[in-house]
Amino acid sequence: MSESGLAAAVAKMRAAGANDPAIDVFSHYYGEASSGATGLIPEDTIAPLTDPPQLSAVDVDERTAREAIARTVIIKLNGGLGTSMGLDRAKTLLPVREGLTFLDLIVRQITAAREAYEAPLPLLFMNSFRTRQDTLDYLERYPDLPVAGLPVDFLQNAEPKLTADTLDPVEWPADPTLEWCPPGHGDVYTALVGSGVLDALLAAGMKYASIANGDNLGAGPDAQLAGWFAASGAPYAAEICPRTVNDRKGGHLAIRKSDGQLILRDTAQTPSDEMDYFTDEHRHPYFHTNNLWIDLEQLKSALQSRGAVLGLPLIHNVKTVDPADSTSPKVIQLETAMGAAIEVFPGATAIAVPRARFQPVKTTNELLLLRSDVFDLGEDGRLTQTVDELPRVDLDGRYYKLIDDFQNRVEVAPSLRAARSFVVAGDWTFDRPVAVEGEAVFPDLGRPALAGVDEAR
Repeated sequence: MSESGLAAAVAKMRAAGANDPAIDVFSHYYGEASSGATGLIPEDTIAPLTDPPQLSAVDVDERTAREAIARTVIIKLNGGLGTSMGLDRAKTLLPVREGLTFLDLIVRQITAAREAYEAPLPLLFMNSFRTRQDTLDYLERYPDLPVAGLPVDFLQNAEPKLTADTLDPVEWPADPTLEWCPPGHGDVYTALVGSGVLDALLAAGMKYASIANGDNLGAGPDAQLAGWFAASGAPYAAEICPRTVNDRKGGHLAIRKSDGQLILRDTAQTPSDEMDYFTDEHRHPYFHTNNLWIDLEQLKSALQSRGAVLGLPLIHNVKTVDPADSTSPKVIQLETAMGAAIEVFPGATAIAVPRARFQPVKTTNELLLLRSDVFDLGEDGRLTQTVDELPRVDLDGRYYKLIDDFQNRVEVAPSLRAARSFVVAGDWTFDRPVAVEGEAVFPDLGRPALAGVDEAR
């Protein structure tokens, strides 16, 4: 371990106001990184998870469901800027349908569930220092959202980026904010305890937390799931879905051979020469949705016994200090995934849920699907799929990857209900209604049309 590098990083964190749990966790992972830990999980150390419990087979009585949802808090991860789509503020501020943003739809889901279940259902956002102010400013339009005695957000911790060769905290005078990074969404546990929010939730009578990404509108409040989780007595549960060819890049659960424990394996934890195993949807048939259920009392007990360091597997993330400049110095970001906590809790489990619980937006391809007629938007803020199988959407990244380019070119979302696939291979503008059928291609007019597929009319 580089004692001087760790001391410099800790001093930098203290000067920035970091709390003790955040510093303790960072120091733990600094020690792992300096000792050469990679966090890799070889294929021969795990067995596939092939027969998890199915939500469709669960029978939860109404009383159990209502009692559980009445003691559940909804936590949304809201630290991402959506930089891959060209955004510079919280992705959840992006309009999804009818001028309504992710935040609007999340609040509608909460409000509708509060009324339906007669439950307090606190809503908390884990913001980063880059997303906090914009998010809180936007939520001021919902004065009835906060639950008495509880905030509507807590702040994700920040840690220094480390130079790849020396593990010293990097210096970047051109933009000092780029010297910092979030420690991955595994920080949710450290941030809950360090902010005092975990104690506040327990004092308010909350026992369960449903945690999901802010850009996944499918992960709304669900009393049946809450009831199942409460009845299970498990400290932790992960929602998983059957994998398709479109889910090969997502993390998956597996069974560690050495002790039979469920674990999470992400792309960054897979040896490069074993990616064919990782991406094989038949070998690993379920993917991890990043929708989690946590027993807050058992979480606090685990944090107390471990001194705030749960010991999640390290993710050794190599980046450049300026993500927009590939020539800037290489840095290491010490990260963890919140789903990896499944291996920390004996008795942790998983449940297979309908695909409707997984509606993420990582690219403009997925945003177009949500804006099209393959989903109906309900008054309760939920998007309901209107077709048996969603079409594949592939928009030319040269013209549609960034949100401003996308919105300038897609003024009216095409009808995709009759489509199997929708490929735009050139620079097209959709400013009037278009109905897409079958396997449609809008070709690059500077290149020959693709053979073997229907060319859009």
